[in-house]
Amino acid sequence: MLGSTSEADDAVQEAWLRLMRSDTSDVENLGGWLTTIVARVCLDMLRSRTSRREEPWDANVPEPVAIREEGSDPEHEALLADSIGPALFLILETLAPAERLAFVLHDMFAVPFDEIAPIVGCTPAAARQYASRARRRVQGAATAADADLMHQRTVVDAFLAASRDGDFDALLRMLDPDVVLRADQAAAHMGASRELRGAPAVADTFSGRARVAQAAVVNGAAGAVWAPGGRPRVLFDFTIVRGRIVEIELVADPERLRQLDLAIL
Repeated sequence: MLGSTSEADDAVQEAWLRLMRSDTSDVENLGGWLTTIVARVCLDMLRSRTSRREEPWDANVPEPVAIREEGSDPEHEALLADSIGPALFLILETLAPAERLAFVLHDMFAVPFDEIAPIVGCTPAAARQYASRARRRVQGAATAADADLMHQRTVVDAFLAASRDGDFDALLRMLDPDVVLRADQAAAHMGASRELRGAPAVADTFSGRARVAQAAVVNGAAGAVWAPGGRPRVLFDFTIVRGRIVEIELVADPERLRQLDLAIL
């Protein structure tokens, strides 16, 4: 759920303290009660982490943990965990806290949606939707992003043109329905939203507002940059899958910008 062994320890200790302070004599299913408590603690921690966004997104990538089943090859299990564990965690990091919780509890631990709903604070139908959206993100992220630079440039150029023209419908056509826009702390201080989800919200943000953005090649991939006087101030990093933009990251941190291999076109 958290991707961090230290934070997981904190969550378990907090759940233990709540157990010690509570009268559980009337609790019929202590295991279910503890699952609910731990899940709520994790949800609070994820929401707090999202609101701060002070750490790099890969700061809590966990050490791979191999769970050995009887009769399995321990070397194979270790190699599998080493390749899949961190990759899955990075995908989970793109999910909203409620989506992440619903997906992990239901798809990994088979917790019913009617038990997940009160943890998240929604209806069972909404919890099902959270898990479904998360599942699509996880499955979609397993598909390699479009690698052809010319194809990427075509998509980015069309997106920038639609943005400059204020063509909202054209922007929608370029964006995946579940597109995510994220801004680092420096970009947020400049007025950007820390996180937006969904094509309408992202299209509205860019409609008529990219007149000064220039196409660029960033670390070998197509992107865009705002560079007044030739000095990069904000990078627009696009992830493109099947001809649609699925993620946009706004980077304004000077140190990160200096580390990029960036060519303004």
